Amino acid sequence: MSGFGAALAYEWIKFRSVRSTVWTTAVTAVLPVPGAAFVAATGSLQPDDTVLGGSLTLTVPAMMLAAVVGALVMSGEYSHGTLRTTFAAVPRRGTVLAAKAALVAGVLYVLTLPSVTCAYLVGDAMLGEGYAQGEPMPALLGVAAAFSVAGLLGLAAGALLRHAAGSVTTVLAVLLLPALFGPLFGDAQRWVAGMSPTAALEKLIQTSDATAEAVGSLGAWPSLLLVTGYAALALTAAAGLLRRRDV
Repeated sequence: MSGFGAALAYEWIKFRSVRSTVWTTAVTAVLPVPGAAFVAATGSLQPDDTVLGGSLTLTVPAMMLAAVVGALVMSGEYSHGTLRTTFAAVPRRGTVLAAKAALVAGVLYVLTLPSVTCAYLVGDAMLGEGYAQGEPMPALLGVAAAFSVAGLLGLAAGALLRHAAGSVTTVLAVLLLPALFGPLFGDAQRWVAGMSPTAALEKLIQTSDATAEAVGSLGAWPSLLLVTGYAALALTAAAGLLRRRDV
């Protein structure tokens, strides 16, 4: 059997068998909750911020780990030399990449949605009155989706570059550099800064730092759709290159 279902089952076996991937995924899912407790316990929430934004402070580093998960799922096969076996079991390389993408996106969404919801509830319970609540729904659904998109970008980077360190470095640069170098582009700053999943995440959690001047003028959901489109384009390029390579 070499259909999508068989490929997905095969990828799941590999995913849960690699300790580095499992542990990175686990930390990604757990990180937002202690972050919410820390912000509330230290009283470090800014007066103009929301409970939602403060509670999800550590979603940005958690998203970086989600991108690393995606990169490891693909680059790990190159590092361990198992990709030939994978393609022998499932000859359609596009099916292999689609199965990896479905697995990464699905696992990250299923794990991070309850995590970010719990983080918000913890922050809400500990912070009490005095802060604007923000609008957790449907924002929390979008936050979990942003994790999935980051994972897909990492997967595409792993397929394109084939090297673990290179793919991790590249996808982290995609997440961080638009905001850092946006000011260098003058009037185009808001569009450059809004190109990364980090910008979409900051808008979704309604942080006080997510101004149009800092992370682009698009709204939260259009920004998420934009970076989802980028991820789809990157995966399409990766699929084309995967078909042309020897391995």
